[in-house]
Amino acid sequence: MMTGMEDARFGVAHLDRIALHYAEMGPEDGPLVILLHGFPDNCLGWRHQMPDLAKAGFRVIAPDQRGYGVSGKPKGVAAYDLDELAEDVIQLGKHFGEEKLRVVGHDWGASVAWWLCSTRAEAMEKAAMINAPHPAIWKREMYADPVQRKKSRYVKMFRLRGIPEWAMRRKNYSALIEALEGSAREGAFDRQEWAQYRKAWSEPKALTSMIHWYRALLKKELPKTPGKIGVPVLLIWGEKDEFADPGLAKKSIELCERGGTLFFAEGTHWVLREEAASINPMLVTFLRSDQDG
Repeated sequence: MMTGMEDARFGVAHLDRIALHYAEMGPEDGPLVILLHGFPDNCLGWRHQMPDLAKAGFRVIAPDQRGYGVSGKPKGVAAYDLDELAEDVIQLGKHFGEEKLRVVGHDWGASVAWWLCSTRAEAMEKAAMINAPHPAIWKREMYADPVQRKKSRYVKMFRLRGIPEWAMRRKNYSALIEALEGSAREGAFDRQEWAQYRKAWSEPKALTSMIHWYRALLKKELPKTPGKIGVPVLLIWGEKDEFADPGLAKKSIELCERGGTLFFAEGTHWVLREEAASINPMLVTFLRSDQDG
């Protein structure tokens, strides 16, 4: 077992709509926190956060989201629409007995958290987002802003059928591993993780399902100007992100009536790994139920 996950319990939540594999830590009677990973990650990407949140008394659930690992992989792009992804999280919360959710998301997981705050606010208590703008702002700026347009070129390539999957799979997933290592500070990823990642990516239909998240976003009609968000939000951002310009963070937090930011000048897209010693105490403080956000 990789460092940080020695105390994890693993299971499968059989929801009415889908089965989601998950990692769990912390007391079963603790306040629920759901951690949502991004692309091309999985639940093990939270190994730096889970022990500290569990030690603080939270019941921490980190699912492999739909399309990832051994979780369900429904057919078709429409199954990976933001509304579908958000409903999975709401149903997962209910599965663990919680109607009002505390959610922490990174990358695509943060996009889902933003969407929950915008469209299902009644189900949200708090949300922390790490290095992902609101999806409506992300989609708008990947066309409108020259800097973000350049950073998002890879997203538009995902429209192609079959080619992205082939490119990722060849040479034992070397392109994916190089992309992860190349976009992070040295040492952010441990070599022992690659076997776990390759195993997850090798699951039948996994790569196509993972890419369908992007394809669904590109097809979805999103508001050019999203409405105000009343849910308390903490936005954490590594400013050396190769995939998202810090300006998108500022435009996103401006949507929030109760929003705070935590910027790391030397942090990359993988700041949750690089700056865990600073980020984790902030998450604990923010997520405690007696905090008003």
